[in-house]
Formats: sequence, C-alpha cells, structure tokens
Amino acid sequence: MKTTPILFSFILLFVVTLGSAQQAKLKIAKLKYNGGGDWYANKTALPNLATFCNENLKTNIDTQDAVVEIGSPSLFEYSYVYMTGHGNVVFSNQEAENMRNYLTAGGFLHIDDNYGLDQFIRLEMKKVFPELEFIELPHDHPVYNQKFKFEEGIPKIHEHDGKSPQGFGLIYEGRLVCYYSYESDLGNGWEDQRIYNDPQSVRLQALRMGANLIAYAFTQ
Repeated sequence: MKTTPILFSFILLFVVTLGSAQQAKLKIAKLKYNGGGDWYANKTALPNLATFCNENLKTNIDTQDAVVEIGSPSLFEYSYVYMTGHGNVVFSNQEAENMRNYLTAGGFLHIDDNYGLDQFIRLEMKKVFPELEFIELPHDHPVYNQKFKFEEGIPKIHEHDGKSPQGFGLIYEGRLVCYYSYESDLGNGWEDQRIYNDPQSVRLQALRMGANLIAYAFTQ
C-alpha cells in the first residue's frame, strides 16, 4: 500500500486550512462499530470540539456530527476518527483490516473510554495490530505539548472508579496512530454544558486536550 500520498494529503489540507483562504473543510467523524456498545454516545461532543478548534486553532473543521462505519471505504475521508461507548465492541476481520489500512496510511483513531469500554477495546485492537501493545504515553509526549500544555498528562473530567486518568497509545513505525483516553471521559467534557453540568473550567480542560489531539493528528 502507498502510504505517503494519503498522509501527505492530510498534512497538506491542514496547512491550507491554517492559511484560512480556502473553502475546503477538514473532516472528523465518530466511529460506528458492532457488538452492541453505544457507539452513538456523546452526540454534541464532536461538533463542540470542532467549533473550539476552529476558534482557537484557526482550523476549518466541518462541525456536523458525522458518523463513519469501521469497515467502510469512507473511513479514509476523515483525518481524525473518534470512538466512544460503554459496552461491547466486535470488529470483523474485514473491519480490523480496514482500520489497520486507515491508520498505517496516515489516519488517526482516538478511543475515549466512556466507562466500561476497556475490557473490549483492548481485545479488538489486537485484531488491528496483533504486534503492538498499548503503552502509557509520558507527559512530555507531543500530544500534551501542542498549543495547550498538560504537564501532568491527560486531565480528569469525570469520576468513575476513582482511578487516575491515563493516556495510552499504539505506536506504529514510530508514529502514534491511536490515542486511548482512559478514566478521563474527555468526550463528556466536550458535550453541551447542560448535559453534565460540568464547571466551565473542567469543560475547558477537556476541549483543550481534544484540540491538542486534533492538532497532533493533522500535523504528525
């Protein structure tokens, strides 16, 4: 597979958008998967994150709540794909292969555990990258040092089991292709304020971390 042209197109589109003179929009989407888990959770999250990035990073991201199926060729149309949920996840062999091709060609997957996803997603991502293990990213990793600085790593947005938040990654040929936010619930912090009634300071931390992930995904 020729990976360079696809990766180059992601970066070129980001650079052009930062120049703000073009009409073309960057596209991000929520991942639809099988298994019964609520992939559709956090409906207002991505539109709010896109709006925040457009205002603070001067990007030109489409703010619609787009959805893409894991096995679809349309997956390659999105520079950043967001996956969330509370329950079961099942990838078919074809879906796992499609996701692997997408990620090795320059795509970026953000898995955001909405509580209860962990035991399922770790097994399914082994279908995508049998040779890789999730590693906890150090606090000096670039995802924590984009426009916004997170000296202590990923912020804690919602409490579940009282555990510290952790940010894991899958590294393929030296590049972070998948970021996994655990015990943090970033997406809940991106939601409309009325949904969880989080303090604005907490929501701002979540949005800033999301913006860092977007910036990293589009430029690395």
